Amino acid sequence: MAFTAADVKNLREMTGCGMMDCKKALTETEGDIDKAIELLREKGLASQAKKAGRVAAEGMAYATVIDGVGVVVEVNCETDFVANGELFQNFVKGVAAVIAKENPADVEALQSCTWVDGKGTVATAKDELFLALRENMQIRRFARIDTGVCVPYVHMKGKIGVLVNLDVEGGVDATEIGKDVAMQIAALNPRFWDKSMVTAEVLEEEKKIVLAQMDNDPKMASKPQQVKENIANGKMNKFYAENCLLQQEFVRGDIFTGTVEGYIADAAKKLGGKVTFKTAVRFERGEGIEKKQENFADEIAQLTGQKK
Repeated sequence: MAFTAADVKNLREMTGCGMMDCKKALTETEGDIDKAIELLREKGLASQAKKAGRVAAEGMAYATVIDGVGVVVEVNCETDFVANGELFQNFVKGVAAVIAKENPADVEALQSCTWVDGKGTVATAKDELFLALRENMQIRRFARIDTGVCVPYVHMKGKIGVLVNLDVEGGVDATEIGKDVAMQIAALNPRFWDKSMVTAEVLEEEKKIVLAQMDNDPKMASKPQQVKENIANGKMNKFYAENCLLQQEFVRGDIFTGTVEGYIADAAKKLGGKVTFKTAVRFERGEGIEKKQENFADEIAQLTGQKK
């Protein structure tokens, strides 16, 4: 069966594959569009398996609220070029929509969920995206919150995604409060949400550090141990202020001076209601993934058969 340039163009639009790949597929399948799509998928998946071991540390951390359900998800790819593209970003948003609707137990369960268009699954949608982008892509992690009021925040086009969960009383719109708190979390990445979450073990370790610092300070070393203990206990408030969100100084000093906890209470009072911070999730793109360090001189030497 013969095929035309229009067939090649249609196949390219349907698969996102290169023009020459589409032409070759139509030639091999004698112009049968369906068989050509299947062939491209088979070739693409074979290529994908080869690339699956490559480090995917770029991508997007994305937060959103859909029908009252908050979702934050991280999807990784290999390059920022792909991460900034519309195809990849639409896929990430589609994944978030599936999570909101289907409530999968984990990433593995998510792969089997029906895709947003009702055709295929999340896994097949990812495979089809690979045909177009030719990069290793991984859905790394997600969180879903369906209680209270959720407020999403995406920092620097997906470098950081934050989802803040609030308890709101009085029918007030707490979106701006949630966004301000999310920006604080994105910027300072607190270890704890509130000082009540700090364990006795953590406090003891911090106290040991402070005491050791005083022992190494000529001005403090000679002081009685009980005095040093009292000083160390007093410095725990500084630890809370640096490491606990609600006890941190609110970064937007232009609208409020005081702690984050104080800001939330003050802003809610001005709105005529009550807002309580419940929890939050912060994902940073590529966090904890070890990136491969490329040595291009060595790579070129290997390709040309040269020795250093």
